[in-house]
Amino acid sequence: MSEMGTDGAALEQELERMLEIEKFEPPAEFRERALWSDPAIYEEAAADPVAWWTARSKELLDWDVEPTQGLDDSNPPFYKWFEDGRINASAQCLDRHVAAGNGGRVAYHWRGEEGERRDVTYAELLDSTRRFANALKDLGVEKGDVVGIYLPMIPEVAVAMLACARIGAIHNVVFGGFSAESVRERMEFSEAKALVTVDGARRKGKTAPIKQQVDEEMGGLGSLKTIVVIRSTGIECPMTEGRDVFFEEICAAADPECPAEPMEAEHPLFILYTSGSTASPKGILHTTGGYLTGVAATHRYVFDLRPETDVWWCAADVGWVTGHSYIVYGPLANGATSVMWEGAPDYPHKGAWWETVQDTGATILYAAPTAIRTFIKWGADIPAKYDLSSLRLLGSVGEPINPKAWLWYHQVIGGGRCPIVDTWWQTETGGIMITPLPGITATKPGSATTPFPGVSAEVVDERTGEPVAEGQGLLMLEKPWPSMLRTLYKEDDRFVETYFSKFGEERYLVGDAARRDKDGYFWVIGRIDDVVNVSGHRLSTAEVESAIVAHENVAEAAVIGQSDEDTGQAICAFVTLAGDTAPSEGLDAGIREEVAARIGK
Repeated sequence: MSEMGTDGAALEQELERMLEIEKFEPPAEFRERALWSDPAIYEEAAADPVAWWTARSKELLDWDVEPTQGLDDSNPPFYKWFEDGRINASAQCLDRHVAAGNGGRVAYHWRGEEGERRDVTYAELLDSTRRFANALKDLGVEKGDVVGIYLPMIPEVAVAMLACARIGAIHNVVFGGFSAESVRERMEFSEAKALVTVDGARRKGKTAPIKQQVDEEMGGLGSLKTIVVIRSTGIECPMTEGRDVFFEEICAAADPECPAEPMEAEHPLFILYTSGSTASPKGILHTTGGYLTGVAATHRYVFDLRPETDVWWCAADVGWVTGHSYIVYGPLANGATSVMWEGAPDYPHKGAWWETVQDTGATILYAAPTAIRTFIKWGADIPAKYDLSSLRLLGSVGEPINPKAWLWYHQVIGGGRCPIVDTWWQTETGGIMITPLPGITATKPGSATTPFPGVSAEVVDERTGEPVAEGQGLLMLEKPWPSMLRTLYKEDDRFVETYFSKFGEERYLVGDAARRDKDGYFWVIGRIDDVVNVSGHRLSTAEVESAIVAHENVAEAAVIGQSDEDTGQAICAFVTLAGDTAPSEGLDAGIREEVAARIGK
């Protein structure tokens, strides 16, 4: 692929040619070796989803008390899974792997902002987690208490989460890029008893004084008794006597032994706040047994994971659900070796990701289309400088990926040999819901394809709720699944109103528009409000964006609706041109023609 990578014109011609290919079958060699290669898995799961999920849970997890109950649907939409089972998430992610003789396996290849390298083994992660769990108990944190976590991408973020899980505390992680004001809001809503943060955080060579910023916002929070500070950058930071303690000191003084307490399957594991349609964020609540089942199963089988040989890289942040599920709980439950990346994609240089793939031997990469489009803008000659031959599978997450970006990812990063799993899911779903299975599914660039086994999804008419066999409508999840949110933290009424009021309390309203094609494949269009109505015609902004980006001189596009006297709404597009391309009237006309050709006038 290196020759094509350095010849932009040849690559562009190849991608244009490949846009005409409707389906990409799994490579024969991949299919032969895949964990799942028989399509009968879908029929097996559909015949009895509860029994199927229960079997996956017992296959992938070691329960302290194995559940005899599957789904309790007696009080919809407040569903419960595996209710009589007992399990500890920390023990599933750490203790059992160490006990099996895999303590020396690397859990995280951490790569720091300034090029630091730190390999953390399962045994080391377990030791740190035990110590911090005991330290939290010494600070008065008990089962059911909420602990806030506001950290950059450092291994201690996993330690903090797993230490909470070990003692039954509920963690509430806030994305490290959010403001201290956002942290306060989330700590206040959740009535957090403790907060774990850092002295400072680095981004592109600059250090932000995180602890100082936190202090400026945390005054008057009656529930917050302790702030634990990790010395990450070594900068000076204010410490309030009687409230603030250093992570390193309390861990050094803590008892190194801390048995994991078996938790009820429905014991809350974490809260994760996400944007709502109103001003206040929604506190998505996930519980232990069902969530672990969902993320362990999807991580293992969507990505065909071989923990003995694979090096997994989910290039997300733990502050989002993708990081919870596919940097911490899913990979660790499966005993995987992961890459944990602290910095920005272009720091210290634009080839930093590909250098990391080369150095770690990463075999699976799971990234967002936003990142992929950025790499397209930078040019294929950058990844062409590195050896990416270790990669065997690629994934996409976070938003629909346009076909051209899919093909670039496939050809330039995957060398044309790596299947791509384009996944759809949400904070609320806990784990992947719609996705190809790489050893089974023929993929279509831009489509998330079909639901994961055991997941029931439909596209329905927005007025009647009736399924749409082919066409556009609302995306619905029709049956409960183990990793689903249980409620909105302390807001049961809002939970029902937001997700289960439109078509009854047994059908989950996703909030996304989607369409199904003639083969039954799902194409997620975007949020329900990401649709513009032009002269009575409903157009997805994502579809228009994909059409614009298909133009050879376009790197990125964002589309919104704009009020128009004649048509009701008009399309307004913000376009980033590729390379050194200059704007011109001719280029404007060419982009319009591209949209007309792909969508219509």
